[in-house]
Amino acid sequence: MDCKGLLGIDAGGTHTDAVLLTQHDGAWRLTAAAKVETCHEDLPGTVRRVLAHLMQEAEATGCGFALRRVERVSLGTTLAVNALVQDRGDRVGLALSAGPGLDPRRFALGEDVCIVSGGLDHRGVEVSPLDCTTLTREAARWQTSGVTAVACVGKFSPRNPAHEQAMARAAGTALPVTMGHTLSGQLNFPRRIATAYFNAAVARLQNDFLNAVEAALRDLGITAAPRLLKADGGAAPFSLAKQEPVQSILSGPAASVMGVMALCPQAAKGCSLLLDMGGTTSDLALFADGSPVMEREGMLLQGRRTLVRSLACVSIGVGGDSQLHVSGHSLSALVSVGPERLGPAMAFGGQSPTLLDALNLLDCPAGDMTGTRGNVAASLQGVTALAHKSGLAPNELARQAVDDALTQISQAVQELVTRINARPIYTLAALRAVREVRPECIWLVGGPAHCIRERLSAALQIPVFCPPHSAVANAVGAALALPSHSLEIYADTGRALLRVPALDLEESISRSCTLENVKARAVTLLTEHLAQAGGDDAAVEVVEADIFATLDERGRGSKDMRVVCQARPGIAGQLALTDLKAE
Repeated sequence: MDCKGLLGIDAGGTHTDAVLLTQHDGAWRLTAAAKVETCHEDLPGTVRRVLAHLMQEAEATGCGFALRRVERVSLGTTLAVNALVQDRGDRVGLALSAGPGLDPRRFALGEDVCIVSGGLDHRGVEVSPLDCTTLTREAARWQTSGVTAVACVGKFSPRNPAHEQAMARAAGTALPVTMGHTLSGQLNFPRRIATAYFNAAVARLQNDFLNAVEAALRDLGITAAPRLLKADGGAAPFSLAKQEPVQSILSGPAASVMGVMALCPQAAKGCSLLLDMGGTTSDLALFADGSPVMEREGMLLQGRRTLVRSLACVSIGVGGDSQLHVSGHSLSALVSVGPERLGPAMAFGGQSPTLLDALNLLDCPAGDMTGTRGNVAASLQGVTALAHKSGLAPNELARQAVDDALTQISQAVQELVTRINARPIYTLAALRAVREVRPECIWLVGGPAHCIRERLSAALQIPVFCPPHSAVANAVGAALALPSHSLEIYADTGRALLRVPALDLEESISRSCTLENVKARAVTLLTEHLAQAGGDDAAVEVVEADIFATLDERGRGSKDMRVVCQARPGIAGQLALTDLKAE
């Protein structure tokens, strides 16, 4: 039997899942699935373990050889977003150059900021020379003070990257450097600062993990080029994902959305909410008229807008392994959950009680110490010990913990819905006619889903469903996600110049160049770029095209043109299930 198929991996802060999908009679089916605990000190070992378990499952179905012959390998991961939620990203030195105007410190992030004098105008022409003397001194200090990455951002750098490149050289070669113009060609200085900062903060963590995945795949003889999910739900070849880690910070939530699209045909109708509760975070996303809602103004991270195209997702530090905290004593005691995750729940060998332990205590009938929720007796022991220290009854402490988690989730849902409804609603399909999003139900996936489903439904007063295979929904979504990438191109006929910031590419053009010429060149460049990175099956389309009449330096009429093209995200198909009803 020919079992060629797709391999999907979901690497979370708590567990790493893998699924093998094979195609039979034109339909994708789940052939094998595996789940192991994520060991952050040994990511290569984690990937090897989950693939070894997956191989055992595949061999049991007679498709073991298919794992080595998969046509596509796709990965979703919450490692980067979990690191930011828990404030574990790398410490970043931020170098900013803006020229005359607003003080760029208003838009800075982090504590290590250096303002570099000099600037460009909106066409990329230097209006004041760059002076990197201060940056050179500051970069030397950064290297000895715990800074592990640098981000350099200049105002109007997409029109001329020279100042950012000079700042990168001044920052030296001892630390990895992110330059803002390589991440986006849009002219939005504050958002480009945030984009470059977060890119630098997660690059080491994410790229170390991608290298581990590549090594594990090679060891198994898997030759398919791996891809990483991006925040917009599309998949990018690892070679591109390593260049722009910020594009995949919300890879895990995007995998959740793709998983729901693959597992829940009902989600293609009406308005609904996705909630993916993992061990470390809970990720939320919205569907309007059956299509995922997009962030029209760019990915939102820690309250800052970026220039990353993204599904409208929110991550909060509430998961099954989130730590329980108690402030005060007895009647004045207050119990809270997260955002820290110090290890697994005590039910699974942890050292301190978590949200899952609290759920175990509330849901376990008297005397029942077994079940699918781990060692319930260990949960009871841990929660009881914490309760005695706090002067609370164990059931009361557990109830307050679960109520706090539900309150945090409810607030995040309300904030997401309010924010989306404040502006015209864009979805993965198009600008929708809906006036507002009001979720009619929730699709709940993730390890603790069944433990909290009924309480979540009561708290939000809407139906909550757990789809089939909800525990590995992200891995299914990753496996079925289609390749996607975007490219922005600027053309200035007055200067006879075409520039592609993300590729550091400049080309000469004629003064008679038209918008159609630029659009055609954009499609060609993105197609070639994807093909070189192993994404030669992507269909490229133009999604934005603008033209503005201007005067050049000599007063002659000219044209400024901007074109954005992309390979649109989506899924390769739905998973064929014997029972598509919500559990």
